Amino acid sequence: MHELAASEPERVWLRLRAKMGDPAVVTRDGRRRSRRDPGASVPFGKGRDPRALGDVLGGFAEDRGWTATLARADVMAHWPELVGAENADRTEPISFEEGVLTVRCASTAWTQQMRILRAETTTRILARFPECGLESVRFIGPDVPSFQRGRRSVPGRGPRDTWG
Repeated sequence: MHELAASEPERVWLRLRAKMGDPAVVTRDGRRRSRRDPGASVPFGKGRDPRALGDVLGGFAEDRGWTATLARADVMAHWPELVGAENADRTEPISFEEGVLTVRCASTAWTQQMRILRAETTTRILARFPECGLESVRFIGPDVPSFQRGRRSVPGRGPRDTWG
């Protein structure tokens, strides 16, 4: 039997195994290893290859239900790529809540221009980030000062002809 083994280490292993018994049967650790699922974790076996960090983090985010939130953040971060450089210079996404993306525009003219491009913008966003949950895009104009609140506000119609 020892002569059937091709190499010296194999012959030594067979001699030790014959003298001391099979480690899977004799030792406690060997018995524990033999009860384990044979395909669970073997060196150089399937499932032991390293995975890419993006795959690991993607699975982690999916397990915790973060994919929609991360997709919404990606929409905000990739806004210039979605609408183009010229439109992105004059618009800024300010919130994404309950399926509504709110975008502030530099002027009322740009607000109207972006409203015309709403369908195209929505299509691009949904094509690139389908899991974001976008339902509509709302374009608003620039902020104007309000005289309705504050310590020095007075009741009445407001500044009338003094503003503008």
